[in-house]
Amino acid sequence: MSRRVLVVDDSMLMRRMVKDTLRSDGWEIVGEASNGQEAVEQFEKLQPDIVTLDIIMPGTDGMGALEGILRSDPNAKVIVVSALSQTRLISEAIRLGAQDFVAKPFLPEQLHQTLRACLEASACA
Repeated sequence: MSRRVLVVDDSMLMRRMVKDTLRSDGWEIVGEASNGQEAVEQFEKLQPDIVTLDIIMPGTDGMGALEGILRSDPNAKVIVVSALSQTRLISEAIRLGAQDFVAKPFLPEQLHQTLRACLEASACA
């Protein structure tokens, strides 16, 4: 099973935390982006198996990125990684097509399990 991931977050520290966490579980980090426009461009260029996506970012936010990614590939697998205080936006992202979410701050095993389940589950296909 391929495990290539694009990490999207405006915080360099958070991107590093997500990347380090996923690398420790054998994921290949194929790219990263700090805003929604970069996320869509990187997604189209790299065609990752899954995307971790923050919601609140400058410029094109995570909602705009999600819409752009799903326009590019309606079967894209996107996991929202955002603060629980963004519950309304997280719910909207799920409605728009994100598969699941992980609340910040996250436990490494929680992120591992969510991404593994997404790739393995037919519901995430």
